Amino acid sequence: MTTRHVAQINVARFRVAKDDPVNAPFMAALDHVNAMADASDGFIWRLVGDGNDATDVEVIPGDPDFIVNMSVWRDIASLEAFAYRQPDHRKVLSQRAEWFDVMEPSFCLWWVPVGHIPTVEEGIAMLARLKAEGAGDEVFTFASWKASRAGRG
Repeated sequence: MTTRHVAQINVARFRVAKDDPVNAPFMAALDHVNAMADASDGFIWRLVGDGNDATDVEVIPGDPDFIVNMSVWRDIASLEAFAYRQPDHRKVLSQRAEWFDVMEPSFCLWWVPVGHIPTVEEGIAMLARLKAEGAGDEVFTFASWKASRAGRG
């Protein structure tokens, strides 16, 4: 019986104001890509603000151009399948440099107990931990998780 799920957070800051026309393709893709996530095998939950996405969740007071995405998945394999093999998500992911500044780290994963819904504050704290301590057993990336699994031989 599974006792844990995987949570993910990714953050971004728009290169120009969120409502600038250059960001329209990203904003227009959100409902469809989120619907694909919601229907994916292994999907459990995602952060939603006042609309059907989380782009209006104000993480940094006074900074509407900093956005957050969080979700919980049954396991890493199901999240990875959506993130990297779902064609519509891959297309948006491949274009992120057109809309967002480079931020490091901008993404991390961590285990949560089954039934736990992480808060934005929890996710931001996990990103800060990844930046301060690097990847480990409690906060990690796809790459570090794969590397740790490979080392178990």
